[in-house]
Amino acid sequence: MTSLWARVVLASCCWWGIASVVPAFSSEPVERTASSRQWERLLAEAGQLHLPTTFLKAIPPDFIRFEFDDLRAYAAEYHPGEHRMVLNRSLSFNAAGRILKPLTKMTHKELEVLYHELFHAYMDYLASFVEQPGDAGSVSNELMNFARAQQACRYGNVMIAPVVQRPDETEARYLTESESWEALNETWAVFIGWTVWHQLEVQRQGVESMFRQQRLMDRWVQRLEMAFQNGELRGYYAPQDADERRIAHKRFLAKPSQLTWIEASVLMTQALGFPDEFIHRIQPFQGFPQVDAPRIPC
Repeated sequence: MTSLWARVVLASCCWWGIASVVPAFSSEPVERTASSRQWERLLAEAGQLHLPTTFLKAIPPDFIRFEFDDLRAYAAEYHPGEHRMVLNRSLSFNAAGRILKPLTKMTHKELEVLYHELFHAYMDYLASFVEQPGDAGSVSNELMNFARAQQACRYGNVMIAPVVQRPDETEARYLTESESWEALNETWAVFIGWTVWHQLEVQRQGVESMFRQQRLMDRWVQRLEMAFQNGELRGYYAPQDADERRIAHKRFLAKPSQLTWIEASVLMTQALGFPDEFIHRIQPFQGFPQVDAPRIPC
């Protein structure tokens, strides 16, 4: 009897040990599979809405960690290095804070915010990839090389609008390396979000992509021209200096330091995947304002 009881105890201990070990080996693939499914769903829904997917397809499915919170100061935030995206709980399914809400159920503003943050993730991915040694594989460094050149050319010495309510009052600022990189990233992400919001707006009455109807493309181009003229395509940065941060958490760039046409055309081509013939049709000589050239040749 004692021998039988010992065998039962030994068998139960072995079973418990195996049971406690198995989840440790199986949880990571399960999480990866869930991330892959969510990412595949995001890409499919973006395609359903005729939204850009070129830069999204370059990001590995498990690169971004989505989190949700009751954000107060910002609609969303992205943490480079951690590859962590924090979105407002309203962007989660049923506002439960677990998985991303279907893109088809999001408002145009919510999609603008999401694409803004997704582009931050893309730039984070490119920066992380470039810093890693080894073969570049299928990922092109062309956009990252262009970004670093623009950082040196345009975003190291910028004009800011110290008072947001008075955009015509400007000051010159020399930015640190981290400030200039953030200013570039925010400026580019603002443009990506702007592009998506206005594409959705001009497509609102139909189900086809705006690239299938000339009148919709013309309407979008008119909006882009007005955005340049009004100085809407400008980013911001968080000052590194602690004393300045007490005055303003963000410094917004002024109109002379907004996005340039060359930046817009590169982003439309390489990140958004807009048709070449469409981009060629809206070159600056057709009425786009010429933004001041950078002081340093690019």
